[in-house]
Formats: sequence, structure tokens, C-alpha cells
Amino acid sequence: MKKRWYLAGMAATICLATACGAQPAQGTGEAEGQEGNTAEGERQESDSGIGTEQTEVPSGEEAADNGLPAYLQGVDLTGEEPVEHTFSEVSVHDPSVIKVDGAWYVFGSHLAGARTDDLMNWTLIDSDVKADNAIIPNPKEELKEAFEWAQTDTMWAPDVIQLADGRFYMYYCHCEGSSPLSALGIAVSDNVEGPYEDLGVILKSGQDADTPDENGDIFDATVEPNVVDPCVFFDAEGRLWMVYGSYSGGIYILELDARTGFPLESGYGKKLLGGNHLRIEAPYILYSPETEYYYLFLSFGGLASDGGYNIRVCRSENPDGPYYDSEGQDMIECKGPTGSFFDDAAAGKYGVKLMGNFSFPYVEGENGKFRNGYVSPGHNSAYYEESTGEYFLFFHTRFEEKGEAHQVRVHQMFMNEDGWPVVSPYRYTGEKLEEVDESLIPGPYKLFNHMHNISSVTRASEDIVLEADHTVSGSYEGTWELKNGHEAVLVLNGIEYKGEWILEWDQFGYKNVITFTALSDKGYAVWGSGYAAQ
Repeated sequence: MKKRWYLAGMAATICLATACGAQPAQGTGEAEGQEGNTAEGERQESDSGIGTEQTEVPSGEEAADNGLPAYLQGVDLTGEEPVEHTFSEVSVHDPSVIKVDGAWYVFGSHLAGARTDDLMNWTLIDSDVKADNAIIPNPKEELKEAFEWAQTDTMWAPDVIQLADGRFYMYYCHCEGSSPLSALGIAVSDNVEGPYEDLGVILKSGQDADTPDENGDIFDATVEPNVVDPCVFFDAEGRLWMVYGSYSGGIYILELDARTGFPLESGYGKKLLGGNHLRIEAPYILYSPETEYYYLFLSFGGLASDGGYNIRVCRSENPDGPYYDSEGQDMIECKGPTGSFFDDAAAGKYGVKLMGNFSFPYVEGENGKFRNGYVSPGHNSAYYEESTGEYFLFFHTRFEEKGEAHQVRVHQMFMNEDGWPVVSPYRYTGEKLEEVDESLIPGPYKLFNHMHNISSVTRASEDIVLEADHTVSGSYEGTWELKNGHEAVLVLNGIEYKGEWILEWDQFGYKNVITFTALSDKGYAVWGSGYAAQ
């Protein structure tokens, strides 16, 4: 379905049943206002601003008769006319990306798949576990062993990779849902879109006490993995790996035969992080030839709209770890206390949080009064376009006021000067990382700090002003700098953030604006979106 975005942030009501991890109990673990590292800009999360259409006036600024604060007076909030882009939206939960012959494909839970040629207009290949699904016809018969072992009627997040024989290998998984009773297998096809034929189950979890697990032991769900959410990738030396896991005993990695795609050794492999049922899942590893690091992306929290799902990253010089976050913490230490269950406070101390719930609210005079910010964005994959040096982040997200409806989104990523990824504030519309005219940077901005905890609250952005003298005023104070044509360095309340300036399309306000995306060395991501139309 094609549509023109006349109402910013509008989400289609197509929704698939949720998957990927046991459904969390209500609540998010870490209480609002109890941010673990309050030194980071000394900001605290609160419920204020949710659903608001007005932005707070920074202290010292009086609102004018038109209701706008002084720093917005005379600012062109709309441009001469709305800037529009056309999108064809699709709902694929847990989208895992592969590029074939110039087109990007995503495959996700519930046997869903879609393709795009421009990262904006998607075509659904198929969806739902049904007899006539073109990706895997008659899936309940074709994958009978997995369905029977996991005692389920659906399929969870897969991953597809092309091996040296030219064929496409789908790593599929099934899970009972309320326990780690799961199966992970391989299917193969000559065509990326299918049909895929089963090659068999390679891993199982959740065995009872009378059935040895893959390590030959009694399965322990606090230590050993739930065998779902596979990501299969080649390292820089051509070796093939599979990283996987969700909740339960954590995230594991296993080396595969690069020719056959099957494990080289028996067992669950090597543990990278997690344990004692921390809400961490959806591992995805991307190698960057630019930085020579392996980046392990993860989703923390619960996937539902009230679960506080958020995307985090850590990195390693080796595909099988150890992985560290920006504070130098070894991710193997990221685990829940003994006897704990869904301890978000323990998990939230680790990893670089790239994106969580966010909202850029409307102010009087802008286009797009009715807005739906992202809610529980997560289960991402990522792609490095070697020919252009561009990075893309693929994920699903829910939206404010839209319940469990979800869609695929693609945002561009960049590596900051410290070799950490930063994510563009807005969805991709073909923008390029180019030199920015410094004279366009000064002015008022909406600033969003993604903080570091796991929270179901959707906060509104705050206002700052980047002054012509390179100082920052408003909700945060500090300095800003343009380096090397497009690199951003901001000091906000004494904390330094490094990232990029970029001209982007404001998907909520239908205008092109100057934005920045930057990261502190403690793993806090900030986004800035200029008010002024460019």
C-alpha cells in the first residue's frame, strides 16, 4: 500500500502477533527518576511530556503573544511548502536483512518477508504460518520436527545468508513462548524468496531432566541459551559464525562450517553475555572494515509497547569476543543476580544505548500536528554498503497511540570519531553524509537524550539553542563544534558527545532540517533536530 505522509508519524494498523522472547510481566524494572548514572547531563526520566503538543519554554525565555517562546520568534518552522516523500510500509517483526542483486530483503517472525529497492518502498513477499506461504510452503509439515519440539503454531525470528554454493540458507527458530523450549534449524533455497526446504534441526533447548541438552548436561535455563534469534555472518577471515539467544541463559556464539552452514562442533558454543533471565535478545553482529571492529547489536527490555524495548551495541576485535561497551565494561559481566528474573536494573548498566522510545513534539506553527513517536524500537539488523561506506539500521517499531501495530523502519548510521555507531534521528530518505554549511547550524533545536535505563515511558524532547558563538543554551548548556566538514562535537552540561551533523527530512514536520546524532563515552545517545526549515 502506498501513501503520502500527510499526517506525520502515522502508522498502519497492520499487526502481527508478537514474538521473540517470553512476554514480560508489566513493569520495567528500573523506576523512573532512578537513572543509574545521573552525572550524564544530570537528566532524569519522568512521565512529563508524554503526548504533549507543546514544548516547554527554557528558563529565562518568555512566550510571545503567539504562544511561541522568544527563541522561536522569526524562525521558519515550515518552509515554503511541505516536503513530502512516498513510502510503501510493511509489517515484518524482527527484520533480518540480506542484500541480493541490488535489492534488500528482510525476513522476520511468523514466516514474514519483504523486499525493497530504495529502503523506503517495501513489497511484502508473504506472511503467516500457512500452507500457501511462498517462503516455506506447508511449513508445519516441512519443519515438523521443530514445531513438535517447541510445541508452537508459529515461527520466530530467522536469518538468511548466501553461502559459497550460491544457495540461500535460512536459519529458522521455534519457541514455546513461556519457556525456553525451542528448536533452531536450517532450510535451503536456490532463490532468496524461497521456497525453502528443510535441512534439519541443529540445536534444541528446554530439555527435561531425563533428556541431555546439547552440552550433554541437564538443561539449566539460567545459564544455557534459549536457541532462538540466530544471526549468521562471515568474519574478516572468511570464517562463518552464528550468534543467537534470548533471555534465559544469555547470548551465545557458535562457529559453523563455511561450506555446509552446519556447526563445526557439538554443544551450545561460547557465551558472550547474559544469564539469570535478563531481558536481552536479538543479537546481530556486523563487521566494519572501516574500524575493524565487530559490533554486537542487542535489544534490551520487552518487545511489547509497554516493554521498554531498546537497541544497544557493544564491540570486539574478535567475532567471538570478548565484547565491551563504551565504558570498557566486559559484557560477560552483564547478567542478573542469582535467583533474579527480568532484572532490568542490572541489564541497563551495560551496553551503548542507541535508541529507545522517543517523541519530537509539535509546536504551534509547525506542520504535522498529530504525531506518533517510536515506541519499543528493536530487534534490529544492520548492513554495511561497501561501495559507498554507508551503514543502515533495520528494525521494527511500534508507535505512540497505536498499540501493538508495528512497521519496519530504516535509519542511516555513522561511525563517530571514537569508532562507535550513532543513528540518524529520522528514517532514511536518501540523505548523504556531506559537508554542512556552518552558518546553517545556529538556531533552536529539539534535543532528545536516550538516557541509559530500560523504560516504557515515551518522553518528549527538550529545547536548546545553538548560538552563533558556539555556546548552547536552554534545557542544556555547553558548547558545539563542527569538525572536518560534518563531524559534531557537543558539550552538554559538562558531558562531551561525538557524532555527525546531517541534513535530513523531518518525518513529523515535513521539512528538511539540520540534525545531529552523537554519543558520550558513557554510552548515552543524543539526537538534535533543528526547528528551522532548510
